[in-house]
Amino acid sequence: MNRYGLILAGGRGTRFWPQSRRSRAKQVLKIAGERTMIQTTVDRLKPLLPPEQIWILTNPLLRDEIVRQLPEVPKRQILAEPEQRNTAPAIALAAHILQSIDPDAVMGVFPADHVIERPKRYLKTVKAAFDAAAEGKIAVLGIAPRWPETGYGYVELAKGTEAGSNQASPVKSFREKPDAKAAKKYLAKGNFYWNAGMFFWSAKTVLDSIRTHLPKTATLISSLPAFRDKTFAAKLKQVFPLCENVSIDYGVLEKAQNVVGFACSEIGWNDVGSWNAVYDLLPRDKDGNVTRSALVALGSRGNFVDAGKKLVALVDVDDLIVVDTPDALLIANRHQAQKVAELVKILEKRGSNELL
Repeated sequence: MNRYGLILAGGRGTRFWPQSRRSRAKQVLKIAGERTMIQTTVDRLKPLLPPEQIWILTNPLLRDEIVRQLPEVPKRQILAEPEQRNTAPAIALAAHILQSIDPDAVMGVFPADHVIERPKRYLKTVKAAFDAAAEGKIAVLGIAPRWPETGYGYVELAKGTEAGSNQASPVKSFREKPDAKAAKKYLAKGNFYWNAGMFFWSAKTVLDSIRTHLPKTATLISSLPAFRDKTFAAKLKQVFPLCENVSIDYGVLEKAQNVVGFACSEIGWNDVGSWNAVYDLLPRDKDGNVTRSALVALGSRGNFVDAGKKLVALVDVDDLIVVDTPDALLIANRHQAQKVAELVKILEKRGSNELL
């Protein structure tokens, strides 16, 4: 009962524009199924972590929608960060809260917007990682790379680590997003895994590590009263924006000594990082088209279409993304889907806040 899940749900999901907006971001959308991404994340964890053991950190624009979507999670456990300061301060805050409630708290950190198609197999590894964390270790999950991806960070485990064994392996190094040559090398070596952004530790262990490697943030967070103190919310608004804007990977994990890794077996993991990733997840017609709308396609292959109730007609076009909303239409090359985030930056520079 001293095990808790922290779901990080503060991102904007700019690669999913025009559907993903500041007040209705990727994690609260039905991107890859009948349930929203964050609902699916909570559903997946329920066999191991009941909703009363789940805590969620998000931003002020999304909190009310997440509360509405997750009535089973106690409302007080869905918190809005006063300001986005990356993952290290967010995790430090959650650890402080949990330790003030339960001095023996052990926490797992989970993204709000990933797909895992084999949850039972996944939860066995999660349980093993929790067990390691309860013994004072910092545990990370690694995903066996399926191609030489340059958009993910990597974790290097000991040679001979067997995926799916649920045995802790010493982490030899963390590697930032590599170039194509390095990514091919990691794939060939066999002991490099994608960093899935899922971490496990006791509240005490992570706070001690943050105190060692990010002393400014540690001092600020430790100045907060206990979570149930009536001054907590007001003090948080003052303190949190002063924390260092740094990820837990770069700020702590890459420097910590007591880190172990668990190599997941094939769990059907996908971080759903772009519209092209959604295309890969959903069923296709005989011409490789994926559609959520009425579609008439003539000589057109490999397209992704989501236009609500509107009929979409395609003639002799291949590999397009077509996403229509009441105020915006996206048409993009499916293989350049990552660039959608750059469109959002252009809209920000133009001051087109109504489209953000």
